[in-house]
Formats: sequence, structure tokens, C-alpha cells
Amino acid sequence: MARPLVLMPGPMNRSVPDGLADGFEVIRLWEADDPAAVLEERGKDVVAIANGGTAIDGAYLDRLPNVQIVASFGVGYDKIDAVAAAERGVVVTNTPGVLDDEVADTAMGLLLMTARELSSAERYLRDGRWTERPYPLTPATLSGRTMGILGLGRIGEAIAHRAAAFGISVAYHNRHRKDVAYDYYPTLVELAAASDILMIVIPGGAETKHLVDAEVLAALGRDGILINVARGTVVDESALVDALKSKTILSAGLDVFEHEPEIHPGLLEVDNAVLLPHVGSGTIPTRDAMGRLVVENLVSWFDHGVPITPVQESADLVRKDL
Repeated sequence: MARPLVLMPGPMNRSVPDGLADGFEVIRLWEADDPAAVLEERGKDVVAIANGGTAIDGAYLDRLPNVQIVASFGVGYDKIDAVAAAERGVVVTNTPGVLDDEVADTAMGLLLMTARELSSAERYLRDGRWTERPYPLTPATLSGRTMGILGLGRIGEAIAHRAAAFGISVAYHNRHRKDVAYDYYPTLVELAAASDILMIVIPGGAETKHLVDAEVLAALGRDGILINVARGTVVDESALVDALKSKTILSAGLDVFEHEPEIHPGLLEVDNAVLLPHVGSGTIPTRDAMGRLVVENLVSWFDHGVPITPVQESADLVRKDL
């Protein structure tokens, strides 16, 4: 029996090709001299896509008329048009759960770096300036602050648990109230106004683009700290630069950017922003676990007809009789 043919548009964590090696045939499209010719020749035979960040829309899927599933690497899947996929009967999966703790740890680390100016203090030491005078006292502390979490999902709840250990109160804004002990605010502006720290943990995409705008930043206020470990598109970066330069907010810590890896030049000009190169889940154990879940979704689909972690848009396509 022929092995299912999987298209891998770009390089992925080693655990994906290693995991697919025995049970699947894999097209490593990025290695082809003429990718378009490969798709033209073999596109009709492709039944699955293992995707690590390539944009996949309806037109892309139309070139693969027999594809059944797109297994995406990562929690966010805003580069995949999951609605267009569902319209074509194609299931989309992601990799939730396995990276929650890693991203939550990064979020708290980024908050500490931002509030206590730790990266700036290290540069101060490395530049030899400590011998001249002590590093200036920082204006922010964490104890007694309120963290407003925009998006209290799995990662948001993991961050909330960590925040409590720091003596930080937690509030949140979601589309719907959850059965949790944290204070709920029905609008993002209200949440920002009630918070000293605004923690962004919501998906990207058209619905959330520039949700954090000048109005939200003004509500966060002069002592406010913005942390984003979700998607860069959620924040209006021009408004954020203006807020940082004008001291409308105290500081920002960012692991994600709107046009990454390109960075808004204004963010590089301010000294009250800590910038990380999208390393939230960036450890070998976690990335390997994410890759294994990509493989497990494909195996489960072809062996049992059900994926392990389908995205919401694919819910109606998943067989419930198994």
C-alpha cells in the first residue's frame, strides 16, 4: 500500500521529518529546484500538509485537490485560512498545550526584564559604567500590581498562576466571561484602565489586528507596562512607539512583532522597550514536543479518521462516531 504523501512547504523542526519517515512519503518543497513544477506534477497526489509557517489560503489548497489535512506547527495558525480550508473539507490542526508553560515562563521573564530594566542594567555593567556609579533605581516593581490578561486561554491561565506567585492581582478580558475567580472586564479599554500590566495572549488574524491601539495604551497609563507574547499584529506598533516616546505608558516588553523579523525602527530607538526575537517556545524540548504533535495529528487522521487537536474552524469536519 502506498504511503500517504505529505507536502512540507518549508523546513520544520527535526522531530517532524523524523516522525514522518516511516509511515509517510514527504515532499520537501523548499529543496526543489522548481517548486511550482513539483506542485504541478504531484499536487493531485498530496493528501496532507505539514506546515511550519507558510501562508496557506484557498488558492494554495486548490492546487492540491485531494489534500485532507493541514497539520500546523504552533498554537497560532493565522497564516492558514482555516475557513477556506473548512469550505474545501480540509481539516486544520495546531499544537496547543505542549508549549503553554514555556511561553508562560517567557512572558514572566519578559515582564521582569521590562519592569526591572534587567537587560539595560546588564548593558550598563558590561559597558563598565558600574565603576562610575550604581545603576539608577528603577521606577517599577511587580508586587501589588494588577495584570490584565487579554486572552485567558491555556497560556493566559498559566501566566495568571505565575503572576499570583509574584503577588500580582489578575483580571482579564475575553469575548466571553469564564468560570474563574479573576475579575472580568467586558471591554479591553476597561481592562487596560484597571491594570498596571497588560499581558497579550490572544491569536492574531484580521479580527484582532491592532486591537491594542492608542486608546487602549492611553487607558493603560503612565505607570503601565505592555507585554506581548502572542502575535505582533494585535498591537498598533506606530501607536505603541508614540506611547513609549511620549511616556504615555512606562514601558513595553515584546517577543513578537507585526512584520517580524523586520522590526519597526521606532522600537529600536526607545530605551523603555525590551525586545526579544520571538523565542517564547524556543527550547529544544518544547519544539520537539510540538513537532511530535504535528506527526501525531497526521498519524491519528490517517489511522483513525480523527485528528488530536483540530482548530475551531475544523470542528464540523471531525468525525464524532469513532
